Formats: sequence, structure tokens, C-alpha cells
Amino acid sequence: MKELWDAYDVGLNKLNGVTLVRGELIPQGVFHLVCEIAVKHVDGQYLIMQRDLSKHRGGMWELTAGGSALQGETPVECAVRELKEETGIICNELLEIGRVIHMGQRTYYIDYLCTTNCDKNTVKLQYGETIAYKWVDKSELKNNDNLVTKRAQLFIKELR
Repeated sequence: MKELWDAYDVGLNKLNGVTLVRGELIPQGVFHLVCEIAVKHVDGQYLIMQRDLSKHRGGMWELTAGGSALQGETPVECAVRELKEETGIICNELLEIGRVIHMGQRTYYIDYLCTTNCDKNTVKLQYGETIAYKWVDKSELKNNDNLVTKRAQLFIKELR
């Protein structure tokens, strides 16, 4: 089954009547939406996950769960779904922490922070996405140059 996405303009306005298909070329001036979620435990530690070895940048660690919004999903609905799929964590109280447009990938990223009091030993990894996880302190995050995305590294620099 094909994965269908809504199409957006540079202002994150949905383009009615335009459907994007994963794997197909996205037209110039059109963007698809990706939501990423950083998870912070109430004790101050952050969840990082190791990417599946078969994925692009496999074996690297990432600060966020996330993925593409499916057709008809709002950004928050996408973030809640992706977080649950990739970690098993259910969080409906998300704080938006940033937006980034990647012109080359024609992707509009919305980043969220989930603060949770979940049992830290019950994170459920999604097969094919991640192979390991760990909870780390802010200081370990700040000294880690091996995280996948520059957006995550910018977020980490802003941590107080």
C-alpha cells in the first residue's frame, strides 16, 4: 500500500487537491510534513535511540522519534502516532519547540518536546527503525557530536 501525504506550501498551508506519495518526486515549491519528538523524563534525562543498521546512518544515535505525517493528519496527531509507534510512549501534552524547512528535501519539520513520567524500562523499539535506547543526562547530550541531525544538535545547545 502506498503511503500518502498532504502537500503544503512554504507557509505550512495545506494545498487542497494535491496528494504526495512516498518515494515519488515532490514538486518544486511543495513540501511534505515531518514531525520529530524529543522525549524528556521528569527526572531530567533524555531518551536517545540507536538507528537500525539497515537505515541511512544506521548505528547512529538520535534524539527524536518521528516521521512523515500521513494524509489527513494534523502535526500533533502525527507526532503522537510516531512517538507511540517508535517508543510505546503515549503523550498528548506536546510542546512545539521549533520549525525548520529543508528546501532540498522539500520537507517541513515540526519539532516537539514530550515530558513524561513513564517507566524508563518499558520503551518499545519499532522493528526496522531502532535497535537500542538509553536515557542520558543533559551533560551527556551536550557532549555528544554523534547524533544524527543538526537540528537535534541545535536543540541540545539551547538546553539550559
